[in-house]
Amino acid sequence: MSRLFCKSLLLTPSLASAPVRFSFKSISTPSSTSRVHRMATEASSSPSSNADREATSSSSSAPASSAIDFLSLCHRLKTTKRAGWVKRDIKDPESIADHMYRMGLMALIASDIPGVDRDKCIKIALVHDIAEAIVGDITPSDGVPKAEKSRREQEALDHMCKLLGGGKIAEEIGELWMEYEGNSSPEAKMVKDLDKVEMILQALEYEKDQGKDLEEFFQSTAGKFQTDLGKAWASEVASRRKKQG
Repeated sequence: MSRLFCKSLLLTPSLASAPVRFSFKSISTPSSTSRVHRMATEASSSPSSNADREATSSSSSAPASSAIDFLSLCHRLKTTKRAGWVKRDIKDPESIADHMYRMGLMALIASDIPGVDRDKCIKIALVHDIAEAIVGDITPSDGVPKAEKSRREQEALDHMCKLLGGGKIAEEIGELWMEYEGNSSPEAKMVKDLDKVEMILQALEYEKDQGKDLEEFFQSTAGKFQTDLGKAWASEVASRRKKQG
């Protein structure tokens, strides 16, 4: 019967002239499924996939022009001297950037404290005086009310964040600065203490190197430390000052 059926196929013009297409249905086996899964995993970790992820990540960063504009403005932090030292006739006084840099190092080497994010402390130290690139170092002796000082610095910060192009990084800088200003987190409290410790340590160094009496700087911070670390480091500075005579 099958021979007759094959013969009839050969004799039927429409079927003989039509192209014959075969369709194969693949059957999944455990080994073939494993190979397919492995190939998919390798593809997802391929250089092109990594490049796509990097491109997506970089899209949240500032454009090169905005970044350089922002950094050029921050150059003023390197050239603006800390006003308190200038008013006390300190020779070659530190800049705002000098002060912020050592605070960053302080946050880096500080012992671990439960509930305090070290990386966040470093970031806050790096940005806490950033608005001074525009408004300068306003000190209590300038007679500027605290609310007005804060307003000027907030306005300057907003300008700098816009200069950076907005986005997540600018947002983060703004949030870190606000957190420090408001003393609203364990990290902010820690960095507030580091700010004071850095100042009295610098005062101690100027007293030693330049024969100055900078007692007022030590008095201005007395009893104002909020953390155990701040108190311990301030006590060590005071002890060294006492020995220095």
